[in-house]
Amino acid sequence: MSDTARQDGAEQRPRIGERVDQIGNDAQRLWEDTRAAAEDLGQTVDLRGRLERHPYGTLAVAFGVGYLLGGGLFTPATARVVRLGMKLAALPLVKDELLNLAEAVMDDVVGQGRGARVVSVDGVAPGRDIPPAS
Repeated sequence: MSDTARQDGAEQRPRIGERVDQIGNDAQRLWEDTRAAAEDLGQTVDLRGRLERHPYGTLAVAFGVGYLLGGGLFTPATARVVRLGMKLAALPLVKDELLNLAEAVMDDVVGQGRGARVVSVDGVAPGRDIPPAS
């Protein structure tokens, strides 16, 4: 290759300093766009207002997001928490079913007692007056 061809190729390629400046400008533009998008999202979601109205809820959400982003989703601790949550969520359903079952059993017991022969425990026959206590 001749010297003139090398000079022509060197003139067509940007110098390293120009390339670094261009990368810096692109990074600055990306940072500004990201900051503007974050501000728009913050205004849309009203993060400051939510934080003032519900500080503990906001803290819990931030903790959860950080836990997930930190890789805590597929850990044994998460599996235990999910199992516990499922059990706690099922408690009201189980309680309602047990109460319905108990009510049905009590209705059957009371219903059988109405037409059944009553056996006296204290020795007084049914239908007779109970002697007064002395």
